[in-house]
Amino acid sequence: MELPHYREDRGIDMNRIQKINRSKCVITLLFSAAVVICVCVGVVMNLTTLYDENFDHMGIRTFCMFTVNSNILMGVSMFLVVPYAIDGIRRQYFRLPDWLVIVLFVATTALSLTFLISLFVLAPVKGFVLIFTGSRFFLHGLCPILSIVTFCFVLKDLRIKRTTTFFCLIPVFIYACVYYTLVKIVGEDRGGWNDFYGFLTRAPEWISLSAFLPLTYGIAFVLRVLHNGSRERYRNKASKSFFEAYNAKDMREVIMHMAATNSRLDRTGDIVIPYRALRALLSSAEDEESFEEYCILYMRECLKQEIAQE
Repeated sequence: MELPHYREDRGIDMNRIQKINRSKCVITLLFSAAVVICVCVGVVMNLTTLYDENFDHMGIRTFCMFTVNSNILMGVSMFLVVPYAIDGIRRQYFRLPDWLVIVLFVATTALSLTFLISLFVLAPVKGFVLIFTGSRFFLHGLCPILSIVTFCFVLKDLRIKRTTTFFCLIPVFIYACVYYTLVKIVGEDRGGWNDFYGFLTRAPEWISLSAFLPLTYGIAFVLRVLHNGSRERYRNKASKSFFEAYNAKDMREVIMHMAATNSRLDRTGDIVIPYRALRALLSSAEDEESFEEYCILYMRECLKQEIAQE
């Protein structure tokens, strides 16, 4: 097949895909940075508070709490999102690796569990003001809410599979084993932990031991439905937008313009085919060209631009 050559005189404007991706990158950067900052503030406040009459686990002992550990997991995960968002702004193309989206799913589930326990278990016992003020305002409230919103409605890179939901049980299972061992088997008088969450003293043990994994799975299931639904709505909206913008244009010319523009923006020398962007664009096209041929066309134009710049 003879591939066409891109001509600047066709007058194709800066395509809408790049504008949508740039907006997505900026929003992702703002939300992920906000989560990282809130986690850092909350954890540092706990570490620098050596004594609190209402809570035993301050200072270095704060790392005993699932609340702190789940927030740290989320903070690290969101911190890893930041360079991808910045690179997406620079290159007009944004994509998170699948493994990072799964880690974010696991962290969001853990943090959602923290939020629900704080709201429905700890707050009725200790008081809502106490549970949601100071460092706990960040760790119990603001960070979980921001994380849920970010994962479900901002990050739309990967469709979460049903089997992936089981990964969300791992942090809860590990912490439950550690907590039960140090509280029940070792005991506080022999250097273990006291039952600071009250799971083994305020309720029958069998209820606590049998409830957490099903509850965690239920939370993960709801997050998965929200995330996938938001992703599907975004894809449909993007496809409609691309169709309105390019319905009267030759898709080959549009793709070659994308390649030419991205080659001028990218100075790494690597050719990255924007797979998801092309899929969204071509889902609204009526051209009979195969998707593989469009990818080849994109790569050929990138190579031509790279050779011309040497």
